[in-house]
Amino acid sequence: MNTQFKITKTDRPKQKPDPDTLEFGTVFTDHMFLMDYNKSSGWHDGRIVPYGPISLDPAAAVLHYSQTMFEGLKAYRAKDGSIQLFRPDMNAKRTTLTNARLCIPPIDEDLFVNAIKAIVDFDREWTPNKENTSLYVRPFIFANEAFLGVRPAEQFIFVIILSPVGSYYKSGLAPTKIFVEDEYVRAVAGGTGFAKIGGNYAMSLKSQEKAHAHGFSQVLWLDGVERKYVEEIGTSNAFFVIGGEIFTAPLTGSILPGITRDSVITLLREWGFPVREERFSIQDIYDAHEKGQLDEVFATGTATVISPVGLMRWSGREIIVNNGNIGHLSQKLYDEISGIQTGLIEDRHGWIQKV
Repeated sequence: MNTQFKITKTDRPKQKPDPDTLEFGTVFTDHMFLMDYNKSSGWHDGRIVPYGPISLDPAAAVLHYSQTMFEGLKAYRAKDGSIQLFRPDMNAKRTTLTNARLCIPPIDEDLFVNAIKAIVDFDREWTPNKENTSLYVRPFIFANEAFLGVRPAEQFIFVIILSPVGSYYKSGLAPTKIFVEDEYVRAVAGGTGFAKIGGNYAMSLKSQEKAHAHGFSQVLWLDGVERKYVEEIGTSNAFFVIGGEIFTAPLTGSILPGITRDSVITLLREWGFPVREERFSIQDIYDAHEKGQLDEVFATGTATVISPVGLMRWSGREIIVNNGNIGHLSQKLYDEISGIQTGLIEDRHGWIQKV
């Protein structure tokens, strides 16, 4: 699909940030992408415009009934100076799944990817070239129809904004401290845990606040029914290396089907590691540690790629993983995926799309 979008260039370009001091998600580029939806015209009027506020009626459905979704991916400056995206087609497929769950009209997946490429290309000079930096891409859709009443909206807006970013955690690849949450729950099968929606993250804030108060970086969620089976770490999928095998929670509807998760599983199996996508309990993890079999714990996600875990606390009991150091497999996975993303390692899977 060769889609053309209208362009309005800003007359007030911003000063680009120092790549040495980039934080995550605090600076935004000169432009954004917008596209509207209504029942009579479908998705239409795709356009690139100057970055700025979006006007909303106080009765906009998103403000009252939370009919909204988002995605997240990154554009990378490759070693040859080109800009490339990592598996944007997977973000498009996940958008289709999320939209279906939230009664948001589907967007053609090629159109979705082409819109991302168009705005990234237009603001391509904002893509930093320093190590461990990238251009974060945030597509999102929300209901902007003005009405009060519980029904699916009939008017939406699709937006893409861009943000040059550094590491998600200031400590970079240093192992994090994880608080195991057994009071609050994030999601249950049949709900929206598999979808990329703001409500899932709003529900996690209380637990994250509690974890931070105790000096922990993130929360490990347990299942929402028995509160014993391991699910996700904060905004990421969780992996446990136990006795030479890698365990991760299965995609049964309560956790996000992470794109980095899928990439990690693909690589691990190619490297000959047995990966078990099955339910396992937090007690299983602690028992493995007691036996000296818990070799590594790490989280996977777009923001961090790989985030190793050095310490966990559950019900007042703390365990140290791999002496608090990053594990060999965590490092190998990070090097491989980030190398592919930045063009340092050959892409043998067709994961990279050039802008």
